[in-house]
Amino acid sequence: MQYLSVRYSDRLADNEIVASVGSKGDSFDNAMAESFNGLYKWELIYPKGPWRGIDDVEFATLTYVDWFNNRRLHGEIEPGPGFTTPAAFEADRYRQTISAEPATTQTTEPL
Repeated sequence: MQYLSVRYSDRLADNEIVASVGSKGDSFDNAMAESFNGLYKWELIYPKGPWRGIDDVEFATLTYVDWFNNRRLHGEIEPGPGFTTPAAFEADRYRQTISAEPATTQTTEPL
């Protein structure tokens, strides 16, 4: 991994901490991120290239992430038939969580 400096590794060893990283080139540590990276490259980077510069890639990436989260319909993120966007699913899940856990107030006796 890029961030595994000698100093960082020594500090972990001094504190008997095992680093939570895989071997170089091992995508199994973060399969979800690797899957997204594959989609990103397949759907945006390769078909739209060659790119003129980093600014073009950054702007296209912002547009892609907005589409991916807010407009892309996905049928596998909720049980049963029906398609929704990841953002709508997350907002609905958040609303359900909030309404399922009523707020409580804590009162204390004056000293």
